Amino acid sequence: MKMAGGVEWGLHCCVVLSGVDDPVPAAKLAQFHDVSPTYLAKQLQALSRAGLVHSTQGQAGGYRLTRPPTEITVLDVVEAIGGAEPAFRCTEVRQRGPLAAPPETCTAPCGIARVMHTADRAWRDALARVSIADLAADLGRTAGADTLPRVRQWLRTGE
Repeated sequence: MKMAGGVEWGLHCCVVLSGVDDPVPAAKLAQFHDVSPTYLAKQLQALSRAGLVHSTQGQAGGYRLTRPPTEITVLDVVEAIGGAEPAFRCTEVRQRGPLAAPPETCTAPCGIARVMHTADRAWRDALARVSIADLAADLGRTAGADTLPRVRQWLRTGE
């Protein structure tokens, strides 16, 4: 399965936004992540359409999470940016070709469809168990406890 690259940027932005009080401009988030402002704006717009972030216009405008980071899951972000469609789509191959099974005999999904749907559910369930708050806490463990406070300081002052 291939996931849209924007998912990674969206998750990073949500982690960064998880501890800010004031809205953060998209340009500032793009600068911080060293990514094209236009590209990041598309991801932020998708997050906004999904109701995960809220944008405020004006001099003090920018983006903020709409809910506490404990209430936003990785799956929420993945589906906001990449869509909620399953990775596998059964096209009923067994009903094609010279020995095609008649539709009336195909009363249940084939083993391939079942295993793919089971895997998709397991993947989604795993992503739904991890919140943005969990990712932020993990960042503190893997990159140093002062990482998020330093990020927040940089977002406020640029230093």
